[in-house]
Amino acid sequence: MFFFVISIIALTVGIVLAVAMSSHPQKKYSVISVAVGMIFAVIFLAISTMTSVATGHTGIVTTFGKVEDYTLDAGFHVKAPWQQIVEMDNRVQKATVQLACFSSDIQEVSTVYTINYQINKSNAQELYRTVGVLYYDTVITPNVSESVKTVTARYTAENLIGSRDVLADEIEKMLSDKLEKYNIELVSSAIEDMDFTDEFTAAVEAKQVAVQNKLRAQTEQEQKTMEAQQAAERAQIDANAAAEVAKIAAQADLEVTKIQADAAEYAGQKEAAKNRAIAEWLTDDLIKYYYIQQWNGKLPDTYLGSDNVSTIIGIGGTEKPAEEPAAD
Repeated sequence: MFFFVISIIALTVGIVLAVAMSSHPQKKYSVISVAVGMIFAVIFLAISTMTSVATGHTGIVTTFGKVEDYTLDAGFHVKAPWQQIVEMDNRVQKATVQLACFSSDIQEVSTVYTINYQINKSNAQELYRTVGVLYYDTVITPNVSESVKTVTARYTAENLIGSRDVLADEIEKMLSDKLEKYNIELVSSAIEDMDFTDEFTAAVEAKQVAVQNKLRAQTEQEQKTMEAQQAAERAQIDANAAAEVAKIAAQADLEVTKIQADAAEYAGQKEAAKNRAIAEWLTDDLIKYYYIQQWNGKLPDTYLGSDNVSTIIGIGGTEKPAEEPAAD
């Protein structure tokens, strides 16, 4: 635009000089003035149509202040002399914000929040049209502050300590939705630091110590209880084992006694059966036969009954008396 204005000025000056010198005796100088003015006008006009956009930037095209619906990428471009190019940085940029927030239990939390962001190159003209080049101060900073404070207020100070990752995710989602409306992309974010008041920090430390002591006491008590239970279980197991052994021994003795009784009964039954068998086939004649087979030929000194006497006498009658030696 600057060179376009210079070219107009140069052309205007040349024309004015030509008109002023038209009545001059040396008119040829007026022609030279016009020619020189036109040459400069053409040069500056040509320069005003050339532009370039730096690497990492997007060119916003305006025509007499009106934002066009297209953008220019990095590099050399040709434009209308009356158009202007406004460059906007489209690289990933980093910003760190320090905020004073409050938890749901009204504890003050000092937070250091870092974001990486970049503008949407394809719609950068919309951001320029609605916000301008100072979009960081106008859009990003207040939305970061609102998102961090809103999400932090959902948690107690104690929960903030243990839910830092969840807190960061919620803040990033909320902030991303807000910036997207302005064609700004939230690349990444992080809670770099969270600091509480000294009183709260001391209270948390004291509570942690108390919790640790309680856990240690519970652990020791559980250990003692477990040992007592194990000792009782071992005693019960030993008692059950001793009772089972005694039961098995008694059962074994009973089985032995029964076997012995069965053996004795079997022996008695066997002897009785033998006696019955003998009694069945033992007759008087057979008894006499066995008696004779066992007799040594001598008469007994004692007689027990008439039957025996008759028997012995009968037997004696059949024996030949021994011959007496002859007398001298």
